[in-house]
Amino acid sequence: MKKISILGSTGSIGKQALDVIKKNANMFEIVGLTTNNNIHLLFQQIIEFRPKFVTVMDESKATELKNLLKLHNIKVDVFSGMEGLINIAKSQENQLVLNALVGIIGLIPTIEAIKAKKDIALANKEVLVTAGEIIMKEVKNMGVKLIPVDSEHSAIFQCIERIDDKNIIAKLILTASGGPFRGKKLSELKDVSPELVIRHPKWRMGKKISVDSATLMNKGLEVIEARWLFDIDIDRIEVVIHPECIIHSLVEFIDGSYLAQLSYTDMKVPIQYALTYPKRVKSSINRLDLAQIGKLTFEKPDFKEFPCFGLAIKSIQIGGSMPIVLNSANEEAVNLFLNNVIKFIDIPYIVERVMEKHDVKYNIDIKDILYFDKWARNEVYTVIKQRGE
Repeated sequence: MKKISILGSTGSIGKQALDVIKKNANMFEIVGLTTNNNIHLLFQQIIEFRPKFVTVMDESKATELKNLLKLHNIKVDVFSGMEGLINIAKSQENQLVLNALVGIIGLIPTIEAIKAKKDIALANKEVLVTAGEIIMKEVKNMGVKLIPVDSEHSAIFQCIERIDDKNIIAKLILTASGGPFRGKKLSELKDVSPELVIRHPKWRMGKKISVDSATLMNKGLEVIEARWLFDIDIDRIEVVIHPECIIHSLVEFIDGSYLAQLSYTDMKVPIQYALTYPKRVKSSINRLDLAQIGKLTFEKPDFKEFPCFGLAIKSIQIGGSMPIVLNSANEEAVNLFLNNVIKFIDIPYIVERVMEKHDVKYNIDIKDILYFDKWARNEVYTVIKQRGE
């Protein structure tokens, strides 16, 4: 049985991963689970999956969970805060750590798990956006596997996993749905509500990634992620809008051949592949009916109306600390939008202004990443204040 810990087990990816594990109960054993503050769902997961350790980021909620477990005479070690995340991530009992956290909070636990020589199933794209070079060097040094969970990167991974010579790859092509506002002008979206923005036409995702999908920032972050995951130059990565969301990404080879991975929009497909890798096991997802689908269509992305994608590409072209600033400013701006503090169309404006204020540093380390993360978040509020004056 493969021993697994899930960082972020009460989020969208974490819950779907546990569904996959439940359907393949003879293959997996849960070592650890974590949540930010959703202790009631975590409590249910503890009862069902019997982990050895859990972490609650919120210390007061961790205490509340301890009392709840004691009341029901359930013995589980309960940790809290970042130290708790790290304890679970680097546990010697793990064989695989699924990072399903949202945001840069997943960075340090991922590094600690890699240093402990644990394989990583990565759904937390901000880790590679902010520290891709550092992470991939550590993966190589420790001899561990990093298996992507994002549907687009899983698709590419599956297409090229047995290819030794990357020189035969002409380019990677990431597909995008276009989000809920495909075909709209930015001027039409001035007053859209968070409830409307997170209503994705194809995928069931968390709130933050749903907003990123609507601004096309998500696709920019995925390009940066692909650059590090597959060690390929940014100018060999393209994006195409594919509204049907059947093809999850493609690889073009130097002889003009293409490979693609296809399936219906169900995150359990890439999640299961990451958890069972290198094996493939039977699943209960719906099989494609190509005749019923009828046609697959493709469009060029409208990066003029949705400038977040261009900002992401600009950040990786500049390099150094700029992708950190992009990511952190975006995280903070998205959170403010979800809490009705700013408008949807303010997100790219704020991110761009913060990037303009940043003096780029190269040859960065983890301390630099954490410093620039905090700097960018603080600068978001400076931009908002200056705009209102």
